[in-house]
Amino acid sequence: MASGSAEATSSRPTDPALPDRLPPQAWLDAPATQAVVRALTATGQPVRFVGGCVRDALLGRPVTDVDLATPLQPEAVTRALEAAGIRAVPTGWTHGTVTAVVNGRPFEITTLRIDVETDGRHAVVAFTDDWQADAARRDFTMNALSAEPNRCVHDYFGGIADAMAGRVRFVGDPMQRLEEDVLRLLRLFRFQAHYGREAPTPEALDACRTLAPRLTRLAGERVRNELLKLLAAPDPTAAWRLVRDIGAADVLIGEPGNIDRLAGLVGLPGEGGDPVRRLAALVTGNDAATVALADRLRLTGAEKDRLLAMRRAAGAVAGAMDTAAVRRAAYRDGIEAVRDALFLSWSDAPDDARYGGSVAALTDWSPPVFPLRGRDVLALGVPKGPRVGRLLSTVEDWWISGDFAAGPADCLAELRRLAAADVDNA
Repeated sequence: MASGSAEATSSRPTDPALPDRLPPQAWLDAPATQAVVRALTATGQPVRFVGGCVRDALLGRPVTDVDLATPLQPEAVTRALEAAGIRAVPTGWTHGTVTAVVNGRPFEITTLRIDVETDGRHAVVAFTDDWQADAARRDFTMNALSAEPNRCVHDYFGGIADAMAGRVRFVGDPMQRLEEDVLRLLRLFRFQAHYGREAPTPEALDACRTLAPRLTRLAGERVRNELLKLLAAPDPTAAWRLVRDIGAADVLIGEPGNIDRLAGLVGLPGEGGDPVRRLAALVTGNDAATVALADRLRLTGAEKDRLLAMRRAAGAVAGAMDTAAVRRAAYRDGIEAVRDALFLSWSDAPDDARYGGSVAALTDWSPPVFPLRGRDVLALGVPKGPRVGRLLSTVEDWWISGDFAAGPADCLAELRRLAAADVDNA
């Protein structure tokens, strides 16, 4: 049996009130899915759907990724797929994973396996034909479910009951599972944010508290992925409070985080669950601290730039503003940055409905293009040099202050007036 396995009672739910079959699923009956199933079962070996697609199907949630497991080893999986005319990609060969691609849709197929050795992040595995042993190496009971193509569900560790009750529970001993792979600590709170209705067990929280310092061993990209997925939950506030309480927030973002601001942001109409904006709501450091955090988390360049842009745009957002003021700020700092800054300011005063109007002012509005160029200044006989840029900037400020209403002819007339006045005052 795999390291960290738990004793199972049965492969089928014992409570008659619990479902033992998946409800009908369009993804399961889809021709692409059935083609993969036929290719694998043509070998005489069984295949099951595993993990998230089973969990989410039982919970009535959308299914995006379809993963399968089989006793077939990777070489045999590849041969079976290719014999059926299906492209096979060796995406994780040493860990038994082959990706089948049918009409552009990927299906991850993994050989049943057990952990032979773990180091806190990576595992050395051996292949097996034992479905329960394979299920025992998974992180949570709701992720250890599997389902046959006929939709019969196998549940070795009470995962159906846990999923239905909103219990995110480790398979086996929490400390042992976290020592095998400390990324599971972040996954616990990410799943708690998305699926949890009951609190994690005291044993799980104690293990997380003990091992939280080991999060520094994880690659920044792994932390980023889990953190942003956590923050993308409908309401991650309670889960983040747990992250803070076990001391993991200080390891992850260098501070406990502004939970009140996060809670205020989550409740705003139109907020949309954007994880980067929610991260900005949590962090309280200056620009240098924000850059350091972005680098530590290996945020993408766009994510890093956005964090900094919304911080800087906050200076142009003076509370709830009228339409013209909002558009002026958005023209200077960008629509996304100003919208983000408005939401962050609004999260500090969630009962101030005026912010809704400020945000709405940016809906379906695009910054106009200033109609003049340097050549327009030169055409008036103004010589090349700093004066050209100064005149253009002055006219642009005038155009902006009029809520961008002036057309090209009006802007040109204002340019002529300023140029003449500039000469007179020279």
